[in-house]
Amino acid sequence: MENNNFSVSQINSYLKKKFNMDPKLKNIQIKGELSNYKSYANGHDYFTLKDENSQIKGVLYKGRKRNLEFEPENGMKVIIKGSVEVYEKNGYYQLKANTIKKDGIGDLYIAFEKLKKKLQSEGLFDKEHKNEIPKYPKRIGVITAKTGAAIKDIITTINRRYPQCEIYVFSTLVQGDFAAPQIVSQLKRSQKYDLDTIIIGRGGGSIEDLWPFNEEIVAREIFDCKIPIISAVGHETDFTISDFAADLRAPTPTAAAELAVPQTDELNNRIYQISKRLTKIMENNLSNNKERLDNICKKQIIKNPESIYDIKQMHLDQLINNLDHSSKDIITKNKSKLQLLENNAVLKNPKNIYENKKTHLNNLIKNLNYSSKNIITENKNKLEIIKSSKILKNPNDIKNKKEERLIVNVDKLSILNPLLTLKRGYSIAKSKDKVIKSVKDVESGDEVDIKVDDGTINTKVI
Repeated sequence: MENNNFSVSQINSYLKKKFNMDPKLKNIQIKGELSNYKSYANGHDYFTLKDENSQIKGVLYKGRKRNLEFEPENGMKVIIKGSVEVYEKNGYYQLKANTIKKDGIGDLYIAFEKLKKKLQSEGLFDKEHKNEIPKYPKRIGVITAKTGAAIKDIITTINRRYPQCEIYVFSTLVQGDFAAPQIVSQLKRSQKYDLDTIIIGRGGGSIEDLWPFNEEIVAREIFDCKIPIISAVGHETDFTISDFAADLRAPTPTAAAELAVPQTDELNNRIYQISKRLTKIMENNLSNNKERLDNICKKQIIKNPESIYDIKQMHLDQLINNLDHSSKDIITKNKSKLQLLENNAVLKNPKNIYENKKTHLNNLIKNLNYSSKNIITENKNKLEIIKSSKILKNPNDIKNKKEERLIVNVDKLSILNPLLTLKRGYSIAKSKDKVIKSVKDVESGDEVDIKVDDGTINTKVI
């Protein structure tokens, strides 16, 4: 205590006594917004109570939590009754809470929920827009502060798990008013490199500290990025807008590095297992193929391949023999047909056909002329008879009319009499007791009977 030299412990003890002696600090009620609220395994809760200008650390011991009527959350506006005390060991003062009551929701929390709802309605958080994180990246970009635990944890983890991967660090501010624009700038810059994955984030902090990762410009740049992005902002219980916009969220920077790269030992083990399976498969295939080869070698056709040739040769000989017989039969039949054609009278003397046809045509012309003259003569005679008939002179006489009809009918019968037709020079040709009406009704060699007025002529078709 001499020369006013105090130890740290003495100062902290002195201040603690001063705080304890102040009645206002022993029973105080403070309004503010909860931030960085966390529960620990010992049952105590630690938090920060803040307003727009200042903040104070606080603690809620396990015994006091039984009186809470709700679960405290970051962003809540609360009224805390308790005391302000000095924590002598670490030399800082804190608010020891006895009761906590709700006093509304904090402004930052309201802004967070509003932006989250807006971007979600636009589809920025939809799974269908998420890119798959590559399993075996060659280059990874890290966007975070160049100093601090986050970058160290990420680099250490990647080098330990997957040392062959290259790491590109894009340094940026991660809190404060200028952090969000700088994060966006580094995101744009990182896309000019041939990266497989990007990790963006920082270590833990209050909602104010993490707020750059809740900015709309950062969320939209993450969404527009074509490279898969892992967001690692804060601790496991902290969520930011960047987490929802990214392709994958990691609870911590270390976890992000573990999600970004595989474990080399696991890969080696997997390669070893695959190698064993491939070896086993190859051995099985070799064994099966060897067995098939042995079975093939045992077949008779392999032992005596000439048997294939012998069978084919026998079949060929049979085909040649059949072909020879068939060709001879065809030649013999065609010779017979040729001889028949050569012996045909038409081929021997084809002029006879023309002479016979000419003679027949002349006969038909003569018969036609004779028949036409007879028909004209008969019709003239009938006309004279009709003109001189008494029936025409006495048309009122019924008897004469009957005679007239009788005479006409007799004349008609006379005209239809086939014998009278023969007298006029016509003839009737029959073959096999059938009247010949067309040249198609007879063939060469048929016998034909021609009936004329005074007899029958027997002839033969050439």
